[in-house]
Amino acid sequence: MSLESFVSYLSLEKKYSVHTVTAYRNDVAVFMAFCKFNYQISEIDNVPYVFIRNWIVSLVSGDVSNRSVNRKVSSLKAYYRFLQKTEKIAVNPLAKHKALKMAKKIEIPFSFEEVEKALEAVDFSDDFEGSRDKLIIGLLYATGIRRIELVNLKLLDLDLSKKTIKVLGKRNKERIVPLAPFVYPWIVSYISFRESLEVIQDKEVLFLLRTGNKVYESLVYRIINRYFSKVSSKQKNSPHILRHTFATHLLNEGADLNSVKELLGHSSLASTQVYTHNSIAELKKVHLAAHPRNKK
Repeated sequence: MSLESFVSYLSLEKKYSVHTVTAYRNDVAVFMAFCKFNYQISEIDNVPYVFIRNWIVSLVSGDVSNRSVNRKVSSLKAYYRFLQKTEKIAVNPLAKHKALKMAKKIEIPFSFEEVEKALEAVDFSDDFEGSRDKLIIGLLYATGIRRIELVNLKLLDLDLSKKTIKVLGKRNKERIVPLAPFVYPWIVSYISFRESLEVIQDKEVLFLLRTGNKVYESLVYRIINRYFSKVSSKQKNSPHILRHTFATHLLNEGADLNSVKELLGHSSLASTQVYTHNSIAELKKVHLAAHPRNKK
């Protein structure tokens, strides 16, 4: 029952997304299964740290990455914090646990030329799916919104008169993001095709399947991967890389870090600063090309 209460707490009080709540629940459930198999216990509320350490060792031995292990342990730590909060336990067994070290991962954004080719050089079919796919790519690049935020967009979130879009972010926080003029004709084209669908099941939702149902996250990933694979040699072509590209390109053009933070829906600057690595690289390139001492 503690796990079910924890899940309700994450959903109702913390207002985490369904995807996040499912991940937390699965992580705790995996540890429960580990304890049941190895120690013949069904309740994990009062386990010694050594059980958790042995679980971590088993994960690492099973070639689970340090990043994934840390995420799973973080879920378990949150579970024990919840038990402390509800006075089910007095001490969190993970209170002094130190996360595994991880190599810093810098994701390389698409170049401006790659984005241009994906939007202009690639042939999009002149039909509902072609117009939808082009708008999905254009909107992700124009706004930097997350994949789940795009999937959940509603028609009424678009305000073409004010040239903005309302986005529902993490923990149900709303933000207003300006729309770049280059996406307007693609919006008009897609809406026209959308209105011609024979059946629309999810009438409020902006992006639909041909069946009239709401698009799903894995489809958005496949769309980005399909079109960018034609113009980019990168191993990873994903919606997140396009979000990363949006932020990096703005910073390269001189945008203020705080403004980019607000556009991305980050709660702190620390989350946004990861995008500055490539901006610094760009500044170095400009410096080398423009500084008079470099021309001697």
